[in-house]
Amino acid sequence: MTFESDVIVLGAGAAGLFCAAQAAARGLSVQVLDHANKAGKKILMSGGGRCNFTNYYIEPSCYISHNPHFCKSALSQYSQWDFIALVEQYGIAYHEKKAGQLFCDDKAKQIVDMLLDQCAQFGAQVRLSVPVSAVEVVEGQYQVQAAEQTFRSRQLVVATGGPSIPTLGASGFGYQLAEQFGLKVYPHRAGLVPFTITDQLKTLCHELSGTALNVTVDCNHTQFHEDMLFTHRGLSGPAMLQISSYWWPGDELQVNLLPAVDVASELRQAQHQRPKQSLKQWLADKTTQRFSEQWWSAVNAPLADTRLAQLNGEQMDNIAAQLHQWRIKPSGTEGYRTAEVALGGVDTDELSSKTLEAKRQPGLYFIGEVVDVTGHLGGFNFQWAWASAYACAQHL
Repeated sequence: MTFESDVIVLGAGAAGLFCAAQAAARGLSVQVLDHANKAGKKILMSGGGRCNFTNYYIEPSCYISHNPHFCKSALSQYSQWDFIALVEQYGIAYHEKKAGQLFCDDKAKQIVDMLLDQCAQFGAQVRLSVPVSAVEVVEGQYQVQAAEQTFRSRQLVVATGGPSIPTLGASGFGYQLAEQFGLKVYPHRAGLVPFTITDQLKTLCHELSGTALNVTVDCNHTQFHEDMLFTHRGLSGPAMLQISSYWWPGDELQVNLLPAVDVASELRQAQHQRPKQSLKQWLADKTTQRFSEQWWSAVNAPLADTRLAQLNGEQMDNIAAQLHQWRIKPSGTEGYRTAEVALGGVDTDELSSKTLEAKRQPGLYFIGEVVDVTGHLGGFNFQWAWASAYACAQHL
């Protein structure tokens, strides 16, 4: 059986569904194809099941790309305020968690239902459990073979995402399609992902599993001030997820474990006020008893029970350096298994920043995560999905 339409969208995720609805709203006939048995799987599990659907503070500087200017056009065509207005139109209650991050009060399913309702309202047909086996151009039209059916259209939108969280059905199919049509694709790797530690610090991480500290972390001239979480396998939490997108194998992280404290100054002050207090107790007061005990055991056990009165200036300066400039060399990351995004993807030089159409392949578009544009943690990647989908839909 053959189905004809104006547009075929590959992928029933955030970008695919939104693009389909927007294109259909303009009077185009749209078919959405996805191999998954459920639409918006990543949306459903995002934000702890509440979906961090955008951020109040969307800025191009919050995106990583070989061309940092590429995202500006789409983000200006469809802003966070536009999507917030749509959410409010559907009566979806939401709240700001922190730093502009917006989450549903209830469940992420509300966002998926909204997108599916938009598709239904404007006549975009969403077909699930339809695995694509081949894509080619036949007599000037894109022909897609899927589940023993043939779909044809003048325009093809690739919104298949990246390979992060393969258990949800994610794959690198979009990259393969880009290469099939001669587009350059940058190597992809896991981003917004926890680190693994295998050296002598692994025991410390394991013993402190579940402990969180507010830290600053630096790597490759980039810094984030967020919470860090110790895990059985290494380090996670927002601070580590954020910096992981800027980290390369072999790089060292520098962590300030007490960014709100001038350790050298406060040790000297405490030495006069509480000379009998042990160094271990002093650090426990700044963090937790558990952290202090495990930290000194791993880093400098002989000093742990030393009274503050016994410390000299050089020792206090060394302790300050240890706490303000903790240097870690991760062995790797958890990889795509737990990564929230994939870095890299379709080279933006191959695409129009205004329309997301391939410059050398008319009628072929790439939107969302499959493109070499990756946002920070906190709703930025969803906003890129909405914005790139909208920009594409307006020019189909």
